Amino acid sequence: MLIPTLSPGASSFPHHRATLRLSEKFILLLILSAFITLCFGAFFFLPDNSKHKRFDLGLEDVLIPHIDSPKEGKHASGQVVIHGQGGHDERQQFSICKHCTQTAAITHRLYLEICSSRTDLSAKPKSLIVCDWRTMMKHAWDSYRQYGWGHNELKPLAKKGHSTNIFGNSQLGATIVDALDTLYIMGLHEEFKDGQEWIDQNLDFGVNAEVSVFEVNIRFIGGLLAAYYLSGQEVFKLKAVQLAEKLLPAFNTPTGIPWAMVNLKSGVGRNWGWASAGSSILAEFGTLHMEFVHLTYLTGNPAYYQKVMHIRKLLAKMDRPNGLYPNYLNPRTGRWGQHHTSVGGLGDSFYEYLLKAWLMSDKTDTEARKTYDDAIEAIERHLIRKSNGGLTFIGEWKNGHLERKMGHLACFAGGMFALGADGSPDDKAGHYLQLGAEIAHTCHESYDRTVLKLGPEAFKFDSGLEAVAVRQNEKYYILRPEVIETYWYMWRFTHDPKYRQWGWEAAQAIDKYCRVSGGFSGVKDVYSSNPTYDDVQQSFFLAETLKYLYLLFSSDDLMPFESWVFNTEAHPLPVLHLGNITLPGSEPAQR
Repeated sequence: MLIPTLSPGASSFPHHRATLRLSEKFILLLILSAFITLCFGAFFFLPDNSKHKRFDLGLEDVLIPHIDSPKEGKHASGQVVIHGQGGHDERQQFSICKHCTQTAAITHRLYLEICSSRTDLSAKPKSLIVCDWRTMMKHAWDSYRQYGWGHNELKPLAKKGHSTNIFGNSQLGATIVDALDTLYIMGLHEEFKDGQEWIDQNLDFGVNAEVSVFEVNIRFIGGLLAAYYLSGQEVFKLKAVQLAEKLLPAFNTPTGIPWAMVNLKSGVGRNWGWASAGSSILAEFGTLHMEFVHLTYLTGNPAYYQKVMHIRKLLAKMDRPNGLYPNYLNPRTGRWGQHHTSVGGLGDSFYEYLLKAWLMSDKTDTEARKTYDDAIEAIERHLIRKSNGGLTFIGEWKNGHLERKMGHLACFAGGMFALGADGSPDDKAGHYLQLGAEIAHTCHESYDRTVLKLGPEAFKFDSGLEAVAVRQNEKYYILRPEVIETYWYMWRFTHDPKYRQWGWEAAQAIDKYCRVSGGFSGVKDVYSSNPTYDDVQQSFFLAETLKYLYLLFSSDDLMPFESWVFNTEAHPLPVLHLGNITLPGSEPAQR
């Protein structure tokens, strides 16, 4: 059954005492939804028809909700401020069908009443499912707010803060930064303001902490830039630039390939001790492009763009065994480390960012597209296989041998193949959309073949086992988003209802087995009917998993692909419709 969708609105509408039975409200809601769809067309509904903001990114405007700020004014004529390159302001006018907006408000109020009257996730009508992600997000956020505020992450059973070595030894509020845009998109504006206030008053990058360049780039810089573009609040751009300046010393290597870690205070960098004789990791140094291009766009400083383009040019000159990119590269010698290629951990987002660099450039960065196409061709030839049971999977290439194992992280590739289908060489768009569907099916099977209906960290395709974890240390689920991410992309491109059904099943399992009184926790064995918890609420659960679920059941007009590209942490960055504009330090774009 196709599930009707509703555009999100703010949570600021007052709660009214019910005067109709729930069934009557549900019928009225459907009628109003149909009316609004006809009236409103391509616009999605906004919480207040007098407060909106557009962002001029070159060729077209993007209409998004706007949070009131005492620092920002609105003109009596209806003009609003545009935040564009370098922070310069311009004026634009717009109008909205007042009658349609009022009807949307009535619908949203009924929508919230029906949602608030039900507490059992599994019992809710699927047409009202979007509110459940808000409920889950509220539980995750409120628990962190109560027990772990300011810490990087949360231990939901111990009900205290948590951190890992990727964030160093400082309290940088990773969950706050990572969750901001999800809160905004879901209309949880009060929570967003709380996060903004903490960032404004407490987020300090001048600390003596050794952090992962990759992780703080995708979570912090990506999260802050997305929050800036969505809300227009300058503090987010300011903090993103402050952090980016702290990361630049990591590029001070003989090759320009950055260290994996850098001390935010001293600027001293180093690599992980376990990474192939001191090598840098492909998915880490290859997952900087989107954020760094936007930093140059916003600041006018060419250094960010030049750093990531240098990486691309260096890789283009290197020999690649069988056309594949090994996961390890020594930043001192410029030579490959161990010949291990993966579309899962260690390699994954390198390929993702090649495609998204092209999309984010309004499809003008043809060099990135060509590099992506060549890489995917080699991956298809050497890594992608079909099991005896008919499941398509992506293995790992190790020293000339294919390991028939696929990680949960590699499940993002189904969405990537679908996203890159349009523009594929040799009219292969249909082929890559089908490949994406096959990967989505395989990853769904990895969930469906467990007791908890949650996917393991990795699963095998040999010895008669298919899409099943074998080792105990691969049976855990840590609230990862990649499978739901692929469901969302496949839904957007096909509108096949099975993707929403699969997403709904995964959400039910998460709510049933991962929800605890103090938030959400990963589980250590998805094949056990009585799993133990790992007691970590990952920041990416709020940044990615819940956001993708929300978008899966929302209108395609919310964060359309024509205007937004999501980084690998699910932080949306606008497509740069640059036209004749040239980024500082770059050559003019060629189509």
